[in-house]
Amino acid sequence: MTKLTPHVHDEQSLKQITNRLSRIEGHIRGIKTMVRDSRPCPEVLCQIAAVRGAIDRVARIILDEHLQECLVRAAKEGNIEAEIEELKAALDRFVT
Repeated sequence: MTKLTPHVHDEQSLKQITNRLSRIEGHIRGIKTMVRDSRPCPEVLCQIAAVRGAIDRVARIILDEHLQECLVRAAKEGNIEAEIEELKAALDRFVT
């Protein structure tokens, strides 16, 4: 697979993504504490579900940005096929 141009987030998007990931990181630490403290399994599972949802939302932001920015750039640069193949490979790993 051809190595494509690295993706560069604009400042607002980078801040939004990193803030969300920081919250997720804190949430994960909270789940770890819950497990250590022997909290009820249903409570832990609910928190894990919340983290999954948060990760999915971050993935959606990144995917939306990729579709709007990277694919448009690739089309202008004439390497849209390579960009689409890389996206397909990433989506295959993401959904399985």
